[in-house]
Amino acid sequence: MSSEQPQIKQKKKARSEKVNSANGETSSEPGEVAGKVDISDQAEAETNAEIESSDENFEQQLLEAQATIKDYWDQIIRLKAEMENSVKRTSRDIENAHKFAVRNFAESLLPVLDSMELGQSAAEGDKANLSSIVEGSQMTMSMFLQALEKHGLRQINPVGESFNPDQHQAISMIDDKNAESNTVISVMQKGFLLNDRLVRPAMVVVAK
Repeated sequence: MSSEQPQIKQKKKARSEKVNSANGETSSEPGEVAGKVDISDQAEAETNAEIESSDENFEQQLLEAQATIKDYWDQIIRLKAEMENSVKRTSRDIENAHKFAVRNFAESLLPVLDSMELGQSAAEGDKANLSSIVEGSQMTMSMFLQALEKHGLRQINPVGESFNPDQHQAISMIDDKNAESNTVISVMQKGFLLNDRLVRPAMVVVAK
């Protein structure tokens, strides 16, 4: 019996150490779990903070984008209004140009009309004579031609010049020993050029 007791005590001691060891490991688990819980909460908080920061950045970018779109839209509206005003001004200018295109030309003809009226009054007067009437008529004709030339309308009177089919219209051809062949002998109706563009050809007689 005495030899068995030390073995029993030894087995109890070993069993007790295992229990204590087990209890010690078990006692350490709550601390580890608490540590893990703290780390998880911190990560979640950081994640939430990142989400909130990302949301704030997104909202800020959205506000900036909306402001930019509004600015562009305002510019488009202003540009459209300016274009409409420009079209209206251009249409008005074109309409006025059509209405008053001959204003300067008409003004230049008024002195010619005045001269014609004076000539008519002189011809009807008691002291009228043929020479004064001719002189007045020549002066009026000169004023009229000057008014035409002022506005780019030039007379074509090609007597003695070579026939030019671009500006002359031959109504007949005759033999003339005193004129070279294909030369304009006489002008039946004078032609006109407007800024070097033919308005009316001169009707001429050409030497054969």
